[in-house]
Amino acid sequence: MKPITRRNMLAQGLCGAGGLMLSNRLQAAPAALAMTDHAKAKSVIQVFLWGGMSHNDTWDPKPGTGRAYMGDFPDVLKTNVDGIQIGQLFPKLAKQADKYSLIRSMTHGINGHETAAYYMQTGHTRDERLAYPSIGAVFSHFKGQNYNGLIPPYVVLTEPQGRFSEEGFMGPKYKPFATGGDPNAARFEVEGVVAKGISDERQIARRELLATTDSLGRALVSPVLDHAYFSKEKAYELILGAGKKVFDLSEEDKKLRDSYGRHKFGQECLVARRLVEAGVPYIVINYPGGWDTHKGHFARMRQQCPQLDQGLAALLEDLSQRGLLDSTLVWCCGEFGRGPKIDWQPPWNGGRNHYGAVFSALVAGGGFRGGQVVGSSTEKAEEVNERPVYPVDLLGSIYHLAGIDPAGQLPHPLGLEARVLPEVSGTVKSGGLLTEIM
Repeated sequence: MKPITRRNMLAQGLCGAGGLMLSNRLQAAPAALAMTDHAKAKSVIQVFLWGGMSHNDTWDPKPGTGRAYMGDFPDVLKTNVDGIQIGQLFPKLAKQADKYSLIRSMTHGINGHETAAYYMQTGHTRDERLAYPSIGAVFSHFKGQNYNGLIPPYVVLTEPQGRFSEEGFMGPKYKPFATGGDPNAARFEVEGVVAKGISDERQIARRELLATTDSLGRALVSPVLDHAYFSKEKAYELILGAGKKVFDLSEEDKKLRDSYGRHKFGQECLVARRLVEAGVPYIVINYPGGWDTHKGHFARMRQQCPQLDQGLAALLEDLSQRGLLDSTLVWCCGEFGRGPKIDWQPPWNGGRNHYGAVFSALVAGGGFRGGQVVGSSTEKAEEVNERPVYPVDLLGSIYHLAGIDPAGQLPHPLGLEARVLPEVSGTVKSGGLLTEIM
């Protein structure tokens, strides 16, 4: 074992997680890119409703189908776009319908969480021999090459979902930076950036003390040490400077913060907007608590739908007012929907189960037109009625708008051929890119 020297400590230990994040990025080697120059989406915000949100109760309501399908929410709301109605729990999104489009014919037919989440976020099926990276990791690879921000290019608010390894075969360098913490708390303690129980003043004092004792390091001339010091200074910028300020919501106007909702999801949406302003290419909001509502479905919907409505509507309006919606793509859905017919029998007592035959997604900005509905489901939202949209169609459209070639190659450590998205075949179905709203 090599002894741990003071130099090693300066190079490896001082900067903590922030230093490690930067070190990984600084060592990233250029790769052959499959980028095009027509990109409209500079950043992407993915609101992942993990667990699977009901489409009947939200963005594809079926009025007149009775309590067996509508349950406790029989009413619908008109939106600010003629002819588009959504569920009664979304009054704020009803006023923003001109900014987003609804896909009411998402389908893959998978009812298992892990398999469906993997398919929806990679575009690849479990039948393929490789473990593919998520769309966020793919963005980190392609967009990270020209990204010079302090914050990593792929950020998760606030916890990873753990349904699969997002980095896939590309390795840990492409794992997302998960912030941890709660942006609605008095102090948003971001992992590796805001240290729990250590004030900024104490952190600065530590930095100054270490600088005064580093006489040996300052006397030596070494490319390795130069790299270590550069990484350290960048890490301090993240911990104490501009990087940290991105996560400091106290700089926001109180009225604006309130408009997003003083709950965890609402403040996550606000942080996501600030990350867009910082140039972060890909941001995921994993909805706190999830939507896996086998039991107590309607009580959970009464609690969560208003929060989703408030946070997402405020995000779209704020991005639009700041002139950022044209260059920021927002997409929101789960890995599947939930059963159209309510299970009133014990032990579910009014629950909805997993459902991959048809479900809904919301897309906005970044080249997607608003005020549109793509596809439709049948009378009770049990099957696709027209224009099926498969995962490769949705992800392919997002990649296209971001200037990433869906047929481009990913870097496999063993040099194996690996495309961003698979070719359409007997096992990979496609209804085509979403050209009607692009």
